[in-house]
Amino acid sequence: MKRRSFIKTAGAAGVSAGITSVSTKNAESRTMDVGIPKRPYGSTGEYLSVVGLGGMVLRGVEQTRADRIVREAFEAGVNYFDVAPTYGNAEERLDPALEPFRKDVFLACKSTERTAGGIGKELRHSLEILRTDHFDLYQLHSLTTADDIRTAFGSGGALEEVEKAKRDGLFRYIGFSAHSVEAAMEALELYRFDSILVPVNFVAWSNGNFGPQLVEYARSRGVAVLALKSMAFTRLAEGEKSRYPNCWYRPVDEEEKASLALRFTLSLPVTAAVPPGDESLFRMAMKLAPSFIPLSERERGELTALAKDIRPIFAYPSDRFDVTEG
Repeated sequence: MKRRSFIKTAGAAGVSAGITSVSTKNAESRTMDVGIPKRPYGSTGEYLSVVGLGGMVLRGVEQTRADRIVREAFEAGVNYFDVAPTYGNAEERLDPALEPFRKDVFLACKSTERTAGGIGKELRHSLEILRTDHFDLYQLHSLTTADDIRTAFGSGGALEEVEKAKRDGLFRYIGFSAHSVEAAMEALELYRFDSILVPVNFVAWSNGNFGPQLVEYARSRGVAVLALKSMAFTRLAEGEKSRYPNCWYRPVDEEEKASLALRFTLSLPVTAAVPPGDESLFRMAMKLAPSFIPLSERERGELTALAKDIRPIFAYPSDRFDVTEG
């Protein structure tokens, strides 16, 4: 089936969409020496904690606080850390905080640069800031438009440099992040990535038809899924000020509902979820993760009711993307 036909048929109506849940066919989960389960990162042999620490959590905090957050996360069982130059001073904060644990964690970074020269320069700058000789995963960040795809995948584009840098040992795996179904599908069709980092969220899934296509198509190609926005709820109203400075949307912040939201995402065949970029919400996710069990049908019904009439933060199709046929 061609990709454009696939994305028209892979959508699902409602939170109970028919992608096989983690309780049956998804690759095994396991608990190591601590409480947070870990799941396989594709077929690489790597196991990642089902909750990862997104660098936005560290943006704007004092170094001593960043050190404490990272240490407590590591001691709780988090081994997946993701950061980017676009996250303010997060790289600078993560560097000393992660130093004692670097050899024992999976460190991901990414770049919004679309040309070979641009991404090569930014990659090396990130390696320098984080004082590491390699990343575990490096990603083309925030693919959104047709122009992003054409430039990054074309001659002299970012992907050329990324492939070369991998051969040079600057990272082990290649991925991308996207907030567009169309861009993500196009990228998956054009290149065999190790993973994708995309929103997998109960409201967007149910009301926005955003997510089922990505999870199913990635799985069909053997690509690991890393999930963003699992605890997101809806867009901020016009003029509304966020209670969480690092969140541009309204998150689910009541623990019972947050548990359902996180479990929705983790009940799907994803490797890990990155919670919102706020310390309190990240800590909530860490607290909830060890007791994960897949959603029951009753709980899926509760989420469907919670999502009713709520505007999703992402939807498919997106009028921002214009791919020329042919």
